[in-house]
Amino acid sequence: MEWMHVFVLAIIQGLTEFLPVSSSAHLILPAQLFGWPDQGLAFDVGVHVGTLIAVVFYFRKDVSSMLVAFFNSLRGQQSVDGRIAWFIIGATLPALISGYLLHDMIALYGRSILVIAGATLIFGALLWFADTVENPQKKLAELTLKESIFIGCAQALALIPGTSRSGITMTAALMAGFSRETAAKFSFYLSIPIILAAGSYKGLELASSTVLVRWDMVISGVFLSAAVAFACIHFFLIWLEKVGMLPFVIYRFVLGLALLAIYFSGSVSL
Repeated sequence: MEWMHVFVLAIIQGLTEFLPVSSSAHLILPAQLFGWPDQGLAFDVGVHVGTLIAVVFYFRKDVSSMLVAFFNSLRGQQSVDGRIAWFIIGATLPALISGYLLHDMIALYGRSILVIAGATLIFGALLWFADTVENPQKKLAELTLKESIFIGCAQALALIPGTSRSGITMTAALMAGFSRETAAKFSFYLSIPIILAAGSYKGLELASSTVLVRWDMVISGVFLSAAVAFACIHFFLIWLEKVGMLPFVIYRFVLGLALLAIYFSGSVSL
């Protein structure tokens, strides 16, 4: 990797992890389109740690309240925060199970530009539909176990590059009748255990790897992705109620169609 690659990929990860545009697709595309070298496992873990730091720090009060309420619930003290914490755990399980069972297949077939383009367009259209349908504008306190599992099963689809974990969970939450802000916040809360699990899994791989690591590049990626992700969360929540999901839907359509044009023109081999 070169330093330019570090800056570009860290910014891409910070911007796209929480926007409904698919971070995995955007991290794959530079290598596919420009022939950049693979960023390596250590850098991949690093930028994911950066986005995890950002979301935990941004929602530190909510996370702290849910953690305390979760442990209180083990002692029989019930609360809304404790119930939501349990729902987050339940909603994370489908993605963890699917990731464990399908990891190798996704790694083999999911990196194709055609797959990324198709998922970008299909799930972009689904997000547009969910955002335009009138719903009851429910709040997080009204979340049920059934709805959390529904959103969690949708999250499992994000294993397909181009789907967008945040995009599909927001789509599912909107379809379940929640407001845009609630859908976004629950999606952000769900990102914490899933990024932690994925980062831990990759961290174990890294621990057994003998590949030399440029730790200066990795650490730079951590801090840059964290800063960008923090700003992204902040401004996304401000803009969401004003502009809705349409700008991201338009971006997904433009990106998907451009990737299809590149694929069928024969400019790339995948």
